[in-house]
Amino acid sequence: MLKRSILIVLFDSLAAVVAWALGFLLRFNFEWPAGYELKFLLSSFALLVVHIGACRWAGLYRGMWVFASLPDLKRVLKAVGVSFVAVLLLLSIDRSLPNIPRSMSVLYPLCLLMLMGGGRAAWRMWKEHRLYGDLKASGKPVVVVGAGSGGAMLLRELERSPDWRVVALVDDDVRKRGLELHGKLVAGAIDDLPGVLEVFKAQHVILAMPSAARQALSKAADLAVRSGAHTFTVPGLEDIMGGKVAINAMRPVDIEDLLGRESVSIQTDHVSAMVRGKTVLVTGAGGSIGSELCRQLKRFEPARLVLFEASEFVLYSVEQCLNDGTGAVQIIPLVGDVKDALRVREVFRQWQPHLVFHAAAYKHVPLMEVSNAWQAVRNNVLGTLTVAREAQAHGAERFVLVSTDKAVNPTNVMGATKRLAEMVCEALHTRGGSTQFEMVRFGNVLGSTGSVIPKFQEQISRGGPVTVTHPEINRFFMSIPEAAQLVLQAASMGRGGEVFVMDMGEPVKIVDLARNMIRLCGYTEEEIRIEFTGLRPGEKLYEELLADAEETRETPHPKLRIARSRPVDAGFLSAVTAWLDQPGPVDDARVRDELRRWVPEYAPAVHKPELTLVHDRAADAVKRAS
Repeated sequence: MLKRSILIVLFDSLAAVVAWALGFLLRFNFEWPAGYELKFLLSSFALLVVHIGACRWAGLYRGMWVFASLPDLKRVLKAVGVSFVAVLLLLSIDRSLPNIPRSMSVLYPLCLLMLMGGGRAAWRMWKEHRLYGDLKASGKPVVVVGAGSGGAMLLRELERSPDWRVVALVDDDVRKRGLELHGKLVAGAIDDLPGVLEVFKAQHVILAMPSAARQALSKAADLAVRSGAHTFTVPGLEDIMGGKVAINAMRPVDIEDLLGRESVSIQTDHVSAMVRGKTVLVTGAGGSIGSELCRQLKRFEPARLVLFEASEFVLYSVEQCLNDGTGAVQIIPLVGDVKDALRVREVFRQWQPHLVFHAAAYKHVPLMEVSNAWQAVRNNVLGTLTVAREAQAHGAERFVLVSTDKAVNPTNVMGATKRLAEMVCEALHTRGGSTQFEMVRFGNVLGSTGSVIPKFQEQISRGGPVTVTHPEINRFFMSIPEAAQLVLQAASMGRGGEVFVMDMGEPVKIVDLARNMIRLCGYTEEEIRIEFTGLRPGEKLYEELLADAEETRETPHPKLRIARSRPVDAGFLSAVTAWLDQPGPVDDARVRDELRRWVPEYAPAVHKPELTLVHDRAADAVKRAS
């Protein structure tokens, strides 16, 4: 360290003397003037003393030359500025002959700036060439999407990587077209990406637009994936600026990136006021939504988090995840069935929860449609009624039912049971009491248990085929964290009796989802086939978020609306309770008949597998031919 500092001081001292001499030579056309020898030596010594002090004051001996950049240039300018003032003072007080030329007040600072700044830049260039010069021609050719600040930061990092070689950039800003960023050409717009990949023989794309809207990122990712490129993305701007990750901490593009959903933000102060210091019960705590609700709730520091779950294994898994040694939240894992009234009553008596999030449900549509209809009713309706009654009896502040878009104009048993569960909560709310009941509907969540995403991933890993029920079937999708956060937001703003509807964005065709997942895994549709298998029992082509007779009104949150659903008839609760209390089993046909009585908008789908399959294969043949 001392040796390095001495060398830098010597360099800057030499730069001052050489700059002073170079100034004289420039002034006298590179012929040394006679009689200036003593004057040069004395003035050089005076300027040298001032210059060394100026360099120390400017902090030039703290910078690392190998990383010399704009801050180092600013320090050089500070030191040169002090030396410039010193020259002016020298010229003003010097009265002896021969006089120092006044042009030295300009020539000396310019020469000094060139030597000090240029020397540092040259050293960095030489070091980088020695360290990374051989890497420039190595690595996989990659096209970077985005020629802004994110792209510039990424290019600086990739120049030192042996794994990547940037060959071009694309950006939608027309002012950047044809220009270069760190020596790399901005070759076109994002729409030109397929052609740029072909011209530069690249098979990799990095999305370097950390501050761009999700729709713009989705468009770029979709183009890259459709071009067959291996696609990566950099972290979000907030993570980079917050120092959580570096710009080069890339990850492969996933299916969430292609959906283009904007990240959700919630009013955390409202949620915190609702949760902090309270006892919170989550039923179905080991499920996809239930476990994420638990993770999100823990952030807001409840006094205790009671996990109620029927499956021992998933309860153990989520309990281990939450007991990570951080925070002072007491985690209480309890095995139990929501249909077991005695067990549910015991839990409420012992723990007296202030908030109840009821996420326990059977939600697999085809499975609940055939031979399991009565079990769907008991779990989804009787289970809701059992937990909700105990919440009301023990004075819980809020009861939040996690519902589904399949409760809207249901065509299957699962959707009808979830609508009936909503009606049970609405009926309990009208009875009065201190408990507020709120229902929150949303569609499919990415990666949830039983969803198409894990199924497609497993089929692709086996080499295909990927099975899709119908070429026109579509669904609404959102991420699990997004859904959980919006459930908490809805709960915090509810006043009781509302049915909250989430903004699910645009529906996604399942066949497009399958194609994108195949491409993301690095395959083509020739390598991994897509087969259409026909609609399954209870399945419909299009999901809805609002029933025909319902209206919505806005809430303070842009992604939440409140639905006005059909009012529940008087006497509904006692009648439906009597039905639920009957001993089973009950055959599927009788269950559907009863569900139609309670839920008039329920219209069971007529499922003819053989006709549907013929239709789907014909449609598939037409699409392939076209």
